[in-house]
Amino acid sequence: MPQINPTKSVLISTKKSLQLAKTGYDLLDHKRNILTREIMSMLDDIKEIQAQISASYAAAYGALQNANLTLGICDEIARAVPIEDGVIIELHSVMGVELPDVKLEENNLGNPYGYFNTNSYLDEAYLKFAEVKKLTLRLAEIENSVCRLAIAIKKTQKRANALKNIVIPRLEENIKYISSELEEKEREEFTRMKVIKSGRK
Repeated sequence: MPQINPTKSVLISTKKSLQLAKTGYDLLDHKRNILTREIMSMLDDIKEIQAQISASYAAAYGALQNANLTLGICDEIARAVPIEDGVIIELHSVMGVELPDVKLEENNLGNPYGYFNTNSYLDEAYLKFAEVKKLTLRLAEIENSVCRLAIAIKKTQKRANALKNIVIPRLEENIKYISSELEEKEREEFTRMKVIKSGRK
C-alpha cells in the first residue's frame, strides 16, 4: 500500500477522483463505440467502391482497347488530357478524430482532345477513366478515414483499459484502506474516551 495520509479530506478527495475516473471511462467507452460504428459503416462502403472501380476499370480498358484498334495507339491524343491537379482535401471531426473530405474540382472545359480524329470508343474510355478517378478519390478518402479511426480506437481502448484495470481499482483500494484506517481511529478514540470516563468515576 503506498503512503497515504488516512484523513477524511483525503478520503473525500479520493472518492471524487474515483467518480471522475468512472465518468472518464464511460466517456471513453461511448467514444470507442461511436468510432467503431463509424468504421464498420465505412468498411461496407470500401467493398462497394472497390467493386465499382473494378467494373469501371474493366469497361475503361475495354473501350481504350477498341479505340486503339480503330484509331491506332492513342498516346498522342492522351497527351491532350491535362494532369489532374484539382484535388481538394478538407477535414471534419468525428469525436475528436480529424477525417478527410476529398473533393475534385470539376473541369467544365469540355472534351480536351477534340472530335476530329477520334471516335465514340475513345469518348467512352475517357468518361470511364474519369469515373475511375472520382471513385479512386472516394476510396482514398474512406481508407484514410478507416486508418485514422482504427488508430483512434486503439488509443481510446488503451486509455479505457488503463482506467478500468489500473486507476479505478487502485482508487477503490485506497478508499477501502483510508476508510478502514479512519474506522480504526474512531474505535481507538471511542475506547480511549470510555477508559477516561470510567477513570473519572
